[in-house]
Amino acid sequence: MQIEIISFDPKYASAFYEFNIEWLETFFYVEDYDKEVLSNPDEHILGPGGHIFFAKEENEILGTVALLKRGEGIFELTKMAVPPKQRGKNVGQLLMQHCINFAKENEFKKLFLYSNTKLENAIYIYRKYGFIEVPVETDSPYERSNIKMELQLS
Repeated sequence: MQIEIISFDPKYASAFYEFNIEWLETFFYVEDYDKEVLSNPDEHILGPGGHIFFAKEENEILGTVALLKRGEGIFELTKMAVPPKQRGKNVGQLLMQHCINFAKENEFKKLFLYSNTKLENAIYIYRKYGFIEVPVETDSPYERSNIKMELQLS
């Protein structure tokens, strides 16, 4: 069995929503902004030029991630979630590597993300993939974020 990364398919929209809600409820809380984006990925992510990917093994979705367009060639890496029973299989790292490869292939200028320093393992992985810490702007879209990281691609 091999894990493949696939692009958004509406039949997996519920996994995108449920995985992210579970993750947020486990580590933080669900903000109104999260509910809006997760409930309407076509409107908030795909329509404006973003992308959603799923890690899939046979017929099972193992995890998800989104690239939210924030400017010309600038995308926010967001909504990465892997359900508890799939954690520890490097699914998050596979999704991260896919996003970076996809960004390079499509000549994106930069990827950035918001996180929280209490997620030490996630921060370690972001650094491992070349993301560096930059100041969080005062009007960050997430109340829970206390760290912003970016990866310059060009």
